[in-house]
Amino acid sequence: MIKHSISLPKERLGYWFIVNKGRLYLTTDGQVPHGTLTSLTIATQPEQICWLGDYQQQPCYLLVDHDQISDDSFWHSARSLLAHSEALFELAARALQVALFLQTHRFCGQCGSAMHLVHWELAALCNKCGHRCYPRIAPCVLVGITRPGQILLARSTRHKPGFYSILAGFVESAETLEQAAVREVKEEVGVDITNLVYVGSQPWPFPHSLMTGFTAEYQQGDIVCQPNEIAEAAWFDLTNLPEVPPKETLSGRIIRQLQQKHLNNR
Repeated sequence: MIKHSISLPKERLGYWFIVNKGRLYLTTDGQVPHGTLTSLTIATQPEQICWLGDYQQQPCYLLVDHDQISDDSFWHSARSLLAHSEALFELAARALQVALFLQTHRFCGQCGSAMHLVHWELAALCNKCGHRCYPRIAPCVLVGITRPGQILLARSTRHKPGFYSILAGFVESAETLEQAAVREVKEEVGVDITNLVYVGSQPWPFPHSLMTGFTAEYQQGDIVCQPNEIAEAAWFDLTNLPEVPPKETLSGRIIRQLQQKHLNNR
């Protein structure tokens, strides 16, 4: 197993990102626990504590909890923090991704020996063969496509009826973000795009993605949905949108930026 320990005074104040099977422990009022290590009411194992960063000038720690969950009401998706604080959501995203890294890199994938966390960077090292691993990050592209007065939205087969978003897909090996954006749009809905513009990025811990957002203009082609991926897709008036992702998400922000741009140009 990965072994890692830090010098942590038990009475030092901090924020605790406690992770169990991809979910985050929050207090009864939906907050990240704050206090000392000894004040936590959940079981702790000091060798599984990792420093994540700082929030409001206080340290934040990851604690991976492997105990059997007896009350699901305290365990939540990291999405629940989006509406509270972007900084806390980013720390939660890091906590979930590091927890997954610890879980999936207990043994060397090259020789099968036990892995150990190094102390000068976030990496797992095999002392037997020297193989080193870093937390996996899967880049994903989001593309908001418009034509005069309209935006192209799609519903994934994984989403409920009536909920739409912009197109998304993972970057493939030896592919640029721009190439991935063009390819994914063509594969998922069969249209060509032009004037691709980068907007921004957002870490997305489901389980270890980095979302990269773009806007683009429709060039040509009829909508043909990719089987097993896209349930339905259509052009929607920017003044009359269906249910879309919240503004705290990168996809939701892109949709609202395009909507506002349209309203400003009217």
